[in-house]
Amino acid sequence: MLIGIDVGGTCTDAVLLDGGAVRATAKVETQDDLLLSLGDALDNLLKGIPGKQIQRVVFSTTIVTNLIAEKKYDPVGLLLLPGPGRTLMEFRQQEDVFFLTGAIDYRGREIIPLAEDELVRAVGWLEEKGYQRVAVVGKFSTRNNAHELRVAEYIKQQHPDWQVEMGHRAGGRLNFPRRIVNTLLTCATRDKYRYFANAVRDAMARRDIGADVFILKADGGTLPLVFSEQVPVETIFSGPAASTLGVQALTPPGETSLVVDIGGTTTDLALILSGQPLLASRGAKIGDRYTQVRALSVRSVPVGGDSVVERVGKELIIYSERVGQAYCLGGPLPTPTDALRYMGMTQIGDADRAREAMQSLGDPMGMGPMEVAHNIVNLVIDTIVSEIQQMFVEWEQEPAYRVWEVMQKKKLRPQNVVGVGGGAAGFVPQIAARLGCTPILPPYAPVANAIGAAVARPTLQVSLLADTERQIFIVEEEGYQGRLSGRLDEIGAVELAKSWLMKRAANMNLLEYVEEIEITNRDVFNIVRDWRTTGRLYHISVQTPRGILGHIGSGGRLIK
Repeated sequence: MLIGIDVGGTCTDAVLLDGGAVRATAKVETQDDLLLSLGDALDNLLKGIPGKQIQRVVFSTTIVTNLIAEKKYDPVGLLLLPGPGRTLMEFRQQEDVFFLTGAIDYRGREIIPLAEDELVRAVGWLEEKGYQRVAVVGKFSTRNNAHELRVAEYIKQQHPDWQVEMGHRAGGRLNFPRRIVNTLLTCATRDKYRYFANAVRDAMARRDIGADVFILKADGGTLPLVFSEQVPVETIFSGPAASTLGVQALTPPGETSLVVDIGGTTTDLALILSGQPLLASRGAKIGDRYTQVRALSVRSVPVGGDSVVERVGKELIIYSERVGQAYCLGGPLPTPTDALRYMGMTQIGDADRAREAMQSLGDPMGMGPMEVAHNIVNLVIDTIVSEIQQMFVEWEQEPAYRVWEVMQKKKLRPQNVVGVGGGAAGFVPQIAARLGCTPILPPYAPVANAIGAAVARPTLQVSLLADTERQIFIVEEEGYQGRLSGRLDEIGAVELAKSWLMKRAANMNLLEYVEEIEITNRDVFNIVRDWRTTGRLYHISVQTPRGILGHIGSGGRLIK
Protein backbone atom coordinates (compact mmCIF):
# COMPACT_ATOMS: atom_id res chain seq x y z
CA MET A 1 0.00 0.00 0.00
CA LEU A 2 1.13 3.54 -0.82
CA ILE A 3 0.26 6.81 0.92
CA GLY A 4 0.34 10.29 -0.62
CA ILE A 5 -0.09 13.41 1.53
CA ASP A 6 -0.28 17.00 0.28
CA VAL A 7 0.32 19.61 3.00
CA GLY A 8 -1.28 22.77 1.62
CA GLY A 9 -1.73 26.19 3.14
CA THR A 10 -5.43 25.54 3.73
CA CYS A 11 -5.96 21.78 3.82
CA THR A 12 -3.89 18.65 4.23
CA ASP A 13 -5.10 15.97 1.81
CA ALA A 14 -4.21 12.29 2.02
CA VAL A 15 -4.88 9.16 0.02
CA LEU A 16 -4.22 5.45 0.53
CA LEU A 17 -3.61 3.42 -2.63
CA ASP A 18 -3.87 -0.34 -2.78
CA GLY A 19 -2.54 -1.52 -6.13
CA GLY A 20 -4.08 0.77 -8.74
CA ALA A 21 -7.15 1.64 -6.64
CA VAL A 22 -7.96 4.31 -4.07
CA ARG A 23 -8.77 2.60 -0.79
CA ALA A 24 -9.26 5.68 1.44
CA THR A 25 -9.03 9.49 1.31
CA ALA A 26 -8.86 12.22 3.94
CA LYS A 27 -9.04 16.02 4.00
CA VAL A 28 -8.26 17.95 7.19
CA GLU A 29 -7.50 21.57 7.97
CA THR A 30 -3.79 22.47 8.02
CA GLN A 31 -3.00 23.72 11.51
CA ASP A 32 -0.02 25.65 12.86
CA ASP A 33 0.98 22.46 14.66
CA LEU A 34 1.78 20.29 11.64
CA LEU A 35 2.01 17.18 13.76
CA LEU A 36 -1.72 17.47 14.51
CA SER A 37 -2.62 17.91 10.82
CA LEU A 38 -0.46 15.00 9.70
CA GLY A 39 -1.73 12.84 12.53
CA ASP A 40 -5.40 13.53 11.75
CA ALA A 41 -4.86 12.77 8.06
CA LEU A 42 -3.04 9.50 8.76
CA ASP A 43 -5.56 8.37 11.38
CA ASN A 44 -8.41 8.91 8.91
CA LEU A 45 -6.60 6.80 6.32
CA LEU A 46 -5.42 3.96 8.52
CA LYS A 47 -8.66 2.95 10.24
CA GLY A 48 -8.15 -0.76 10.91
CA ILE A 49 -4.93 -0.91 8.85
CA PRO A 50 -1.62 -1.61 10.65
CA GLY A 51 1.12 0.91 9.85
CA LYS A 52 3.47 -1.96 8.98
CA GLN A 53 1.44 -2.68 5.83
CA ILE A 54 2.44 0.68 4.29
CA GLN A 55 5.29 0.31 1.76
CA ARG A 56 5.92 3.93 0.78
CA VAL A 57 4.82 7.43 1.81
CA VAL A 58 5.29 10.55 -0.34
CA PHE A 59 4.62 14.12 0.82
CA SER A 60 4.13 17.24 -1.25
CA THR A 61 4.23 20.54 0.59
CA THR A 62 3.97 24.29 0.14
CA ILE A 63 6.06 24.97 3.27
CA VAL A 64 9.09 26.34 1.39
CA THR A 65 7.01 28.05 -1.31
CA ASN A 66 4.99 29.96 1.28
CA LEU A 67 8.07 30.89 3.33
CA ILE A 68 9.68 32.40 0.25
CA ALA A 69 6.55 34.05 -1.13
CA GLU A 70 5.68 35.65 2.22
CA LYS A 71 9.34 36.30 3.19
CA LYS A 72 8.80 34.58 6.54
CA TYR A 73 12.45 33.78 7.17
CA ASP A 74 15.42 35.35 8.92
CA PRO A 75 17.76 37.53 6.79
CA VAL A 76 20.78 35.90 5.16
CA GLY A 77 24.21 37.44 4.60
CA LEU A 78 25.87 36.63 1.27
CA LEU A 79 29.64 36.13 0.94
CA LEU A 80 30.50 35.89 -2.76
CA LEU A 81 33.71 34.89 -4.56
CA PRO A 82 33.03 35.97 -8.16
CA GLY A 83 36.62 36.21 -9.39
CA PRO A 84 37.36 38.09 -12.62
CA GLY A 85 34.77 38.59 -15.34
CA ARG A 86 31.10 39.34 -14.78
CA THR A 87 30.40 42.38 -12.59
CA LEU A 88 27.23 40.97 -10.96
CA MET A 89 25.73 44.43 -10.59
CA GLU A 90 22.37 42.93 -9.57
CA PHE A 91 24.09 41.66 -6.41
CA ARG A 92 26.57 44.53 -5.86
CA GLN A 93 23.63 46.87 -5.34
CA GLN A 94 22.28 44.76 -2.47
CA GLU A 95 23.01 45.58 1.17
CA ASP A 96 23.30 41.92 2.21
CA VAL A 97 26.37 41.08 0.06
CA PHE A 98 30.10 41.08 0.89
CA PHE A 99 32.60 40.32 -1.92
CA LEU A 100 35.73 38.29 -1.16
CA THR A 101 38.97 38.03 -3.13
CA GLY A 102 39.89 34.60 -4.44
CA ALA A 103 39.01 32.68 -7.60
CA ILE A 104 38.80 29.19 -9.09
CA ASP A 105 38.72 28.83 -12.87
CA TYR A 106 36.28 26.77 -14.94
CA ARG A 107 38.59 23.73 -14.79
CA GLY A 108 38.81 23.83 -10.99
CA ARG A 109 42.28 25.45 -10.73
CA GLU A 110 43.01 28.18 -8.19
CA ILE A 111 43.93 31.33 -10.12
CA ILE A 112 43.62 33.88 -7.28
CA PRO A 113 44.42 32.78 -3.71
CA LEU A 114 41.85 33.40 -1.00
CA ALA A 115 42.65 36.60 0.89
CA GLU A 116 42.67 35.34 4.50
CA ASP A 117 42.74 38.85 5.99
CA GLU A 118 39.41 39.59 4.31
CA LEU A 119 37.76 36.82 6.32
CA VAL A 120 38.22 38.87 9.49
CA ARG A 121 36.53 41.87 7.87
CA ALA A 122 33.76 39.68 6.45
CA VAL A 123 32.88 38.21 9.86
CA GLY A 124 32.97 41.70 11.38
CA TRP A 125 30.58 42.89 8.67
CA LEU A 126 28.24 39.96 9.38
CA GLU A 127 28.32 40.72 13.11
CA GLU A 128 27.62 44.41 12.51
CA LYS A 129 24.67 43.61 10.25
CA GLY A 130 23.30 41.06 12.72
CA TYR A 131 23.38 38.08 10.34
CA GLN A 132 23.48 34.61 11.86
CA ARG A 133 22.71 32.83 8.61
CA VAL A 134 25.39 33.01 5.92
CA ALA A 135 25.54 31.80 2.31
CA VAL A 136 29.05 31.36 0.85
CA VAL A 137 29.18 31.01 -2.94
CA GLY A 138 32.12 30.85 -5.37
CA LYS A 139 31.71 31.09 -9.14
CA PHE A 140 33.27 27.72 -9.98
CA SER A 141 32.93 26.04 -6.59
CA THR A 142 31.30 22.99 -8.19
CA ARG A 143 34.65 22.37 -9.91
CA ASN A 144 36.74 22.99 -6.75
CA ASN A 145 35.11 23.77 -3.40
CA ALA A 146 38.31 24.55 -1.46
CA HIS A 147 37.60 28.29 -1.11
CA GLU A 148 34.03 27.80 0.06
CA LEU A 149 35.15 25.18 2.59
CA ARG A 150 37.81 27.48 4.01
CA VAL A 151 35.45 30.46 4.35
CA ALA A 152 32.79 28.31 6.01
CA GLU A 153 35.37 26.76 8.35
CA TYR A 154 36.57 30.20 9.49
CA ILE A 155 33.04 31.45 10.14
CA LYS A 156 32.17 28.35 12.20
CA GLN A 157 35.37 28.77 14.23
CA GLN A 158 34.28 32.27 15.20
CA HIS A 159 30.56 31.51 15.56
CA PRO A 160 29.80 27.77 15.96
CA ASP A 161 26.08 28.47 16.39
CA TRP A 162 25.68 30.26 13.04
CA GLN A 163 24.14 28.51 10.06
CA VAL A 164 26.47 28.45 7.04
CA GLU A 165 25.51 27.12 3.60
CA MET A 166 27.91 26.58 0.68
CA GLY A 167 27.11 26.97 -2.99
CA HIS A 168 28.63 23.67 -4.14
CA ARG A 169 26.13 21.80 -1.94
CA ALA A 170 23.05 23.94 -2.65
CA GLY A 171 23.38 23.93 -6.45
CA GLY A 172 25.33 21.31 -8.38
CA ARG A 173 25.53 22.97 -11.79
CA LEU A 174 27.25 25.98 -13.30
CA ASN A 175 25.47 29.37 -13.62
CA PHE A 176 26.75 31.49 -10.77
CA PRO A 177 23.74 33.84 -10.31
CA ARG A 178 21.29 30.94 -10.09
CA ARG A 179 23.51 29.06 -7.66
CA ILE A 180 23.63 32.20 -5.47
CA VAL A 181 19.81 32.25 -5.34
CA ASN A 182 19.73 28.49 -4.60
CA THR A 183 22.18 28.88 -1.73
CA LEU A 184 20.47 31.92 -0.24
CA LEU A 185 17.05 30.21 -0.27
CA THR A 186 18.51 27.01 1.16
CA CYS A 187 20.00 28.98 4.03
CA ALA A 188 16.78 30.92 4.58
CA THR A 189 14.45 27.92 4.70
CA ARG A 190 16.43 25.02 6.15
CA ASP A 191 15.45 25.48 9.81
CA LYS A 192 11.72 25.78 9.17
CA TYR A 193 11.84 22.91 6.67
CA ARG A 194 13.58 20.79 9.32
CA TYR A 195 10.58 21.44 11.60
CA PHE A 196 8.33 20.01 8.87
CA ALA A 197 10.61 17.00 8.37
CA ASN A 198 10.67 16.27 12.11
CA ALA A 199 6.87 16.49 12.25
CA VAL A 200 6.71 13.92 9.45
CA ARG A 201 9.07 11.56 11.27
CA ASP A 202 7.15 11.93 14.52
CA ALA A 203 3.79 11.29 12.85
CA MET A 204 5.17 8.16 11.14
CA ALA A 205 6.78 6.80 14.29
CA ARG A 206 3.64 7.27 16.41
CA ARG A 207 1.70 5.08 13.97
CA ASP A 208 4.39 2.44 13.60
CA ILE A 209 4.91 3.27 9.92
CA GLY A 210 8.40 2.13 8.99
CA ALA A 211 8.00 2.66 5.25
CA ASP A 212 10.36 4.73 3.11
CA VAL A 213 9.34 8.40 3.23
CA PHE A 214 9.87 10.69 0.23
CA ILE A 215 9.27 14.35 -0.62
CA LEU A 216 7.95 15.45 -4.00
CA LYS A 217 10.27 17.81 -5.89
CA ALA A 218 9.38 20.68 -8.19
CA ASP A 219 10.14 18.57 -11.29
CA GLY A 220 7.68 15.82 -10.33
CA GLY A 221 10.34 13.44 -9.02
CA THR A 222 10.95 12.56 -5.38
CA LEU A 223 13.74 12.63 -2.80
CA PRO A 224 14.10 10.60 0.39
CA LEU A 225 13.06 12.76 3.35
CA VAL A 226 16.54 12.76 4.90
CA PHE A 227 18.16 14.01 1.68
CA SER A 228 15.48 16.65 1.12
CA GLU A 229 16.72 18.38 4.28
CA GLN A 230 20.02 19.06 2.49
CA VAL A 231 18.23 20.81 -0.40
CA PRO A 232 14.86 22.14 0.88
CA VAL A 233 14.71 24.58 -2.02
CA GLU A 234 14.07 21.58 -4.31
CA THR A 235 10.56 21.41 -2.84
CA ILE A 236 9.40 24.80 -4.15
CA PHE A 237 6.40 24.24 -6.41
CA SER A 238 5.99 20.78 -4.88
CA GLY A 239 2.24 21.45 -4.60
CA PRO A 240 1.71 22.34 -8.29
CA ALA A 241 3.84 19.34 -9.27
CA ALA A 242 1.58 17.11 -7.16
CA SER A 243 -1.61 18.35 -8.83
CA THR A 244 -0.04 17.87 -12.27
CA LEU A 245 0.95 14.28 -11.54
CA GLY A 246 -2.46 13.70 -9.99
CA VAL A 247 -4.18 14.74 -13.21
CA GLN A 248 -1.73 12.60 -15.18
CA ALA A 249 -2.67 9.59 -13.04
CA LEU A 250 -6.43 10.27 -13.13
CA THR A 251 -6.77 10.79 -16.90
CA PRO A 252 -6.17 8.29 -19.73
CA PRO A 253 -2.56 7.83 -20.94
CA GLY A 254 -1.52 10.21 -23.70
CA GLU A 255 -4.07 12.95 -22.93
CA THR A 256 -3.26 16.63 -23.49
CA SER A 257 -4.72 18.82 -20.74
CA LEU A 258 -4.56 22.18 -19.07
CA VAL A 259 -4.42 21.56 -15.30
CA VAL A 260 -6.29 24.00 -13.04
CA ASP A 261 -5.92 23.23 -9.33
CA ILE A 262 -8.13 25.55 -7.28
CA GLY A 263 -7.22 25.38 -3.62
CA GLY A 264 -8.10 27.54 -0.66
CA THR A 265 -5.07 29.84 -0.94
CA THR A 266 -3.88 29.66 -4.56
CA THR A 267 -4.80 28.34 -8.00
CA ASP A 268 -2.02 26.37 -9.67
CA LEU A 269 -1.72 26.06 -13.45
CA ALA A 270 0.22 23.43 -15.40
CA LEU A 271 0.23 21.72 -18.78
CA ILE A 272 0.30 18.06 -19.82
CA LEU A 273 1.20 17.39 -23.46
CA SER A 274 0.37 13.95 -24.85
CA GLY A 275 0.53 12.48 -21.37
CA GLN A 276 3.75 14.19 -20.22
CA PRO A 277 3.95 17.28 -17.95
CA LEU A 278 5.74 20.22 -19.53
CA LEU A 279 9.13 20.92 -17.94
CA ALA A 280 10.42 24.50 -17.53
CA SER A 281 13.61 24.59 -19.61
CA ARG A 282 15.10 27.47 -17.54
CA GLY A 283 14.26 26.04 -14.12
CA ALA A 284 12.10 27.37 -11.31
CA LYS A 285 11.65 31.14 -11.11
CA ILE A 286 11.27 32.90 -7.75
CA GLY A 287 10.13 36.48 -8.16
CA ASP A 288 12.27 37.90 -10.95
CA ARG A 289 15.19 35.47 -10.52
CA TYR A 290 15.76 31.97 -11.80
CA THR A 291 17.13 29.18 -9.64
CA GLN A 292 18.93 25.94 -10.44
CA VAL A 293 15.88 23.95 -9.35
CA ARG A 294 14.47 21.75 -12.11
CA ALA A 295 10.72 22.32 -12.19
CA LEU A 296 7.59 21.68 -14.16
CA SER A 297 6.35 24.72 -16.04
CA VAL A 298 3.75 25.89 -13.53
CA ARG A 299 2.30 29.10 -12.17
CA SER A 300 0.60 29.81 -8.85
CA VAL A 301 -2.15 32.43 -9.03
CA PRO A 302 -2.80 34.16 -5.67
CA VAL A 303 -6.54 33.51 -5.60
CA GLY A 304 -8.45 30.58 -4.13
CA GLY A 305 -11.67 29.53 -2.50
CA ASP A 306 -10.72 31.17 0.82
CA SER A 307 -9.37 34.45 -0.58
CA VAL A 308 -10.77 37.47 1.26
CA VAL A 309 -13.48 39.47 -0.53
CA GLU A 310 -14.12 43.06 0.57
CA ARG A 311 -16.15 46.00 -0.60
CA VAL A 312 -14.17 49.12 -1.49
CA GLY A 313 -16.61 51.90 -2.33
CA LYS A 314 -18.87 50.47 -5.01
CA GLU A 315 -16.42 47.74 -6.01
CA LEU A 316 -15.76 44.21 -4.85
CA ILE A 317 -12.07 43.36 -4.39
CA ILE A 318 -10.52 39.89 -4.00
CA TYR A 319 -7.30 39.95 -2.01
CA SER A 320 -4.50 37.43 -2.36
CA GLU A 321 -4.21 36.61 1.33
CA ARG A 322 -6.22 34.06 3.28
CA VAL A 323 -7.18 34.86 6.88
CA GLY A 324 -9.12 31.70 7.66
CA GLN A 325 -11.90 29.49 6.39
CA ALA A 326 -14.87 30.70 4.38
CA TYR A 327 -17.57 32.56 6.31
CA CYS A 328 -20.00 29.68 5.68
CA LEU A 329 -17.56 27.38 7.47
CA GLY A 330 -17.23 29.65 10.49
CA GLY A 331 -14.52 31.92 9.14
CA PRO A 332 -14.32 35.69 9.77
CA LEU A 333 -14.84 37.19 6.27
CA PRO A 334 -16.69 36.54 2.98
CA THR A 335 -14.85 34.45 0.36
CA PRO A 336 -15.46 32.97 -3.12
CA THR A 337 -16.50 29.73 -1.40
CA ASP A 338 -19.39 31.61 0.21
CA ALA A 339 -20.44 32.84 -3.23
CA LEU A 340 -20.42 29.30 -4.61
CA ARG A 341 -22.38 28.04 -1.59
CA TYR A 342 -25.07 30.68 -1.97
CA MET A 343 -25.40 29.93 -5.71
CA GLY A 344 -25.79 26.22 -4.97
CA MET A 345 -22.59 25.32 -6.84
CA THR A 346 -21.15 23.61 -3.78
CA GLN A 347 -22.62 22.01 -0.69
CA ILE A 348 -19.73 23.02 1.56
CA GLY A 349 -20.67 24.99 4.66
CA ASP A 350 -23.83 26.61 6.03
CA ALA A 351 -26.20 28.13 3.44
CA ASP A 352 -27.56 30.75 5.84
CA ARG A 353 -24.07 32.03 6.69
CA ALA A 354 -23.24 32.15 2.96
CA ARG A 355 -26.32 34.36 2.39
CA GLU A 356 -25.28 36.55 5.33
CA ALA A 357 -21.81 36.97 3.80
CA MET A 358 -23.26 38.04 0.43
CA GLN A 359 -25.72 40.43 2.06
CA SER A 360 -22.99 42.07 4.14
CA LEU A 361 -21.19 42.96 0.92
CA GLY A 362 -24.22 43.84 -1.19
CA ASP A 363 -26.49 45.86 1.11
CA PRO A 364 -24.25 48.99 1.23
CA MET A 365 -24.12 48.94 -2.60
CA GLY A 366 -27.81 48.26 -3.15
CA MET A 367 -27.06 44.83 -4.64
CA GLY A 368 -28.88 41.60 -3.93
CA PRO A 369 -26.95 38.58 -2.59
CA MET A 370 -27.26 36.65 -5.87
CA GLU A 371 -25.79 39.55 -7.87
CA VAL A 372 -22.92 39.82 -5.39
CA ALA A 373 -22.24 36.08 -5.63
CA HIS A 374 -22.22 36.21 -9.45
CA ASN A 375 -19.82 39.17 -9.41
CA ILE A 376 -17.42 37.39 -7.03
CA VAL A 377 -17.40 34.22 -9.11
CA ASN A 378 -16.79 36.26 -12.28
CA LEU A 379 -13.90 38.11 -10.62
CA VAL A 380 -12.23 34.80 -9.77
CA ILE A 381 -12.79 33.44 -13.27
CA ASP A 382 -11.50 36.67 -14.88
CA THR A 383 -8.32 36.48 -12.79
CA ILE A 384 -7.62 32.82 -13.55
CA VAL A 385 -8.44 33.06 -17.28
CA SER A 386 -6.16 36.10 -17.63
CA GLU A 387 -3.30 34.19 -15.97
CA ILE A 388 -3.92 31.16 -18.21
CA GLN A 389 -3.71 33.30 -21.34
CA GLN A 390 -0.45 34.86 -20.13
CA MET A 391 0.88 31.45 -19.23
CA PHE A 392 0.17 30.10 -22.70
CA VAL A 393 2.45 32.80 -24.13
CA GLU A 394 5.25 31.48 -21.89
CA TRP A 395 4.45 27.82 -22.53
CA GLU A 396 4.57 28.32 -26.28
CA GLN A 397 8.20 29.51 -25.95
CA GLU A 398 9.26 26.26 -24.28
CA PRO A 399 11.28 23.95 -26.58
CA ALA A 400 9.22 20.89 -25.54
CA TYR A 401 5.98 22.70 -26.44
CA ARG A 402 7.35 23.63 -29.86
CA VAL A 403 8.36 20.03 -30.51
CA TRP A 404 4.87 18.91 -29.47
CA GLU A 405 3.30 21.38 -31.90
CA VAL A 406 5.49 20.05 -34.71
CA MET A 407 4.35 16.52 -33.87
CA GLN A 408 0.70 17.69 -34.10
CA LYS A 409 1.52 19.16 -37.55
CA LYS A 410 -0.46 22.32 -36.75
CA LYS A 411 -0.60 25.14 -34.21
CA LEU A 412 -2.82 23.82 -31.45
CA ARG A 413 -3.73 24.46 -27.85
CA PRO A 414 -5.06 21.83 -25.44
CA GLN A 415 -8.84 21.43 -25.59
CA ASN A 416 -9.31 19.84 -22.15
CA VAL A 417 -9.37 21.82 -18.91
CA VAL A 418 -8.99 19.36 -16.04
CA GLY A 419 -10.07 20.78 -12.71
CA VAL A 420 -8.87 19.48 -9.36
CA GLY A 421 -8.83 20.85 -5.82
CA GLY A 422 -11.61 21.89 -3.49
CA GLY A 423 -12.96 24.72 -5.70
CA ALA A 424 -12.77 22.91 -9.05
CA ALA A 425 -16.44 21.92 -9.38
CA GLY A 426 -17.62 25.49 -8.90
CA PHE A 427 -15.19 27.31 -11.17
CA VAL A 428 -13.65 25.00 -13.79
CA PRO A 429 -16.74 24.53 -16.03
CA GLN A 430 -16.99 28.30 -16.45
CA ILE A 431 -13.22 28.71 -16.94
CA ALA A 432 -13.33 26.07 -19.68
CA ALA A 433 -16.31 27.82 -21.32
CA ARG A 434 -14.37 31.10 -21.42
CA LEU A 435 -11.46 29.31 -23.11
CA GLY A 436 -13.66 27.36 -25.51
CA CYS A 437 -12.49 24.08 -24.00
CA THR A 438 -14.05 20.93 -22.54
CA PRO A 439 -14.19 20.85 -18.71
CA ILE A 440 -13.19 17.60 -17.02
CA LEU A 441 -13.60 16.85 -13.31
CA PRO A 442 -11.89 13.49 -12.73
CA PRO A 443 -12.79 11.16 -9.88
CA TYR A 444 -11.08 12.06 -6.61
CA ALA A 445 -10.50 15.61 -7.89
CA PRO A 446 -10.54 17.13 -4.35
CA VAL A 447 -7.53 14.97 -3.34
CA ALA A 448 -5.73 14.84 -6.70
CA ASN A 449 -2.58 16.41 -5.18
CA ALA A 450 -2.27 13.57 -2.70
CA ILE A 451 -2.74 11.03 -5.51
CA GLY A 452 -0.03 12.78 -7.53
CA ALA A 453 2.37 12.54 -4.59
CA ALA A 454 1.58 8.86 -4.04
CA VAL A 455 2.30 7.80 -7.64
CA ALA A 456 5.40 9.97 -8.26
CA ARG A 457 8.46 8.05 -9.42
CA PRO A 458 11.76 8.74 -7.59
CA THR A 459 14.30 10.64 -9.71
CA LEU A 460 18.04 11.16 -9.41
CA GLN A 461 20.53 13.20 -11.43
CA VAL A 462 24.31 13.27 -11.71
CA SER A 463 26.42 15.89 -13.55
CA LEU A 464 30.01 14.85 -14.25
CA LEU A 465 32.94 16.92 -15.53
CA ALA A 466 36.00 14.99 -16.67
CA ASP A 467 39.29 16.69 -17.61
CA THR A 468 41.56 14.21 -19.43
CA GLU A 469 44.53 16.61 -19.52
CA ARG A 470 44.57 16.94 -15.73
CA GLN A 471 43.31 13.36 -15.29
CA ILE A 472 40.59 14.39 -12.83
CA PHE A 473 36.80 14.15 -12.71
CA ILE A 474 34.19 16.01 -10.62
CA VAL A 475 30.71 14.87 -9.60
CA GLU A 476 28.95 18.19 -9.10
CA GLU A 477 26.01 16.97 -6.96
CA GLU A 478 28.38 15.24 -4.56
CA GLY A 479 31.06 17.95 -4.44
CA TYR A 480 33.51 15.10 -5.17
CA GLN A 481 36.79 15.31 -7.10
CA GLY A 482 38.73 12.18 -8.02
CA ARG A 483 41.50 10.90 -10.29
CA LEU A 484 40.86 9.22 -13.63
CA SER A 485 42.35 5.74 -13.75
CA GLY A 486 43.43 5.90 -17.38
CA ARG A 487 42.39 7.06 -20.85
CA LEU A 488 38.79 8.26 -21.14
CA ASP A 489 36.66 8.73 -24.25
CA GLU A 490 33.11 10.04 -24.58
CA ILE A 491 31.51 6.62 -24.09
CA GLY A 492 33.63 6.07 -20.99
CA ALA A 493 32.58 9.47 -19.59
CA VAL A 494 28.92 8.57 -19.98
CA GLU A 495 29.48 5.20 -18.29
CA LEU A 496 31.36 6.91 -15.43
CA ALA A 497 28.43 9.31 -14.91
CA LYS A 498 25.98 6.39 -14.91
CA SER A 499 28.07 4.49 -12.38
CA TRP A 500 27.94 7.49 -10.02
CA LEU A 501 24.19 7.70 -10.50
CA MET A 502 23.96 4.06 -9.41
CA LYS A 503 26.12 4.88 -6.36
CA ARG A 504 23.79 7.74 -5.42
CA ALA A 505 20.80 5.44 -5.84
CA ALA A 506 22.42 2.83 -3.59
CA ASN A 507 23.20 5.45 -0.92
CA MET A 508 19.57 6.59 -1.01
CA ASN A 509 18.15 3.03 -1.11
CA LEU A 510 16.60 3.73 -4.52
CA LEU A 511 18.24 1.04 -6.67
CA GLU A 512 14.93 -0.76 -7.20
CA TYR A 513 13.56 2.31 -9.01
CA VAL A 514 16.47 2.64 -11.47
CA GLU A 515 15.14 0.80 -14.51
CA GLU A 516 16.71 3.09 -17.09
CA ILE A 517 19.07 6.08 -17.21
CA GLU A 518 18.73 8.87 -19.73
CA ILE A 519 21.38 11.33 -20.89
CA THR A 520 20.17 14.94 -20.51
CA ASN A 521 23.39 16.73 -21.47
CA ARG A 522 26.53 15.69 -23.38
CA ASP A 523 29.19 18.33 -24.15
CA VAL A 524 32.74 17.65 -25.40
CA PHE A 525 35.44 20.37 -25.63
CA ASN A 526 38.96 19.94 -26.99
CA ILE A 527 41.85 21.42 -24.98
CA VAL A 528 44.34 22.87 -27.48
CA ARG A 529 47.91 23.96 -26.67
CA ASP A 530 50.54 25.01 -29.23
CA TRP A 531 48.23 24.03 -32.07
CA ARG A 532 47.64 20.49 -30.85
CA THR A 533 44.95 18.77 -28.81
CA THR A 534 46.29 17.88 -25.37
CA GLY A 535 43.07 16.62 -23.81
CA ARG A 536 39.31 16.89 -23.65
CA LEU A 537 36.66 18.18 -21.26
CA TYR A 538 33.55 16.02 -20.97
CA HIS A 539 30.44 17.43 -19.29
CA ILE A 540 27.82 14.70 -18.97
CA SER A 541 24.47 14.83 -17.14
CA VAL A 542 22.39 11.69 -16.60
CA GLN A 543 19.17 11.05 -14.71
CA THR A 544 16.45 8.55 -14.06
CA PRO A 545 13.28 9.53 -15.96
CA ARG A 546 10.52 11.43 -14.19
CA GLY A 547 7.00 10.08 -14.31
CA ILE A 548 4.29 8.22 -12.45
CA LEU A 549 4.20 4.63 -11.27
CA GLY A 550 0.86 4.02 -13.00
CA HIS A 551 -2.68 5.27 -13.65
CA ILE A 552 -5.42 5.11 -11.05
CA GLY A 553 -8.33 2.85 -11.93
CA SER A 554 -6.50 1.43 -14.96
CA GLY A 555 -7.04 -2.12 -13.78
CA GLY A 556 -3.33 -2.73 -13.40
CA ARG A 557 -1.05 -2.53 -10.40
CA LEU A 558 1.28 0.30 -9.60
CA ILE A 559 4.99 -0.39 -9.79
CA LYS A 560 6.43 -0.64 -6.29
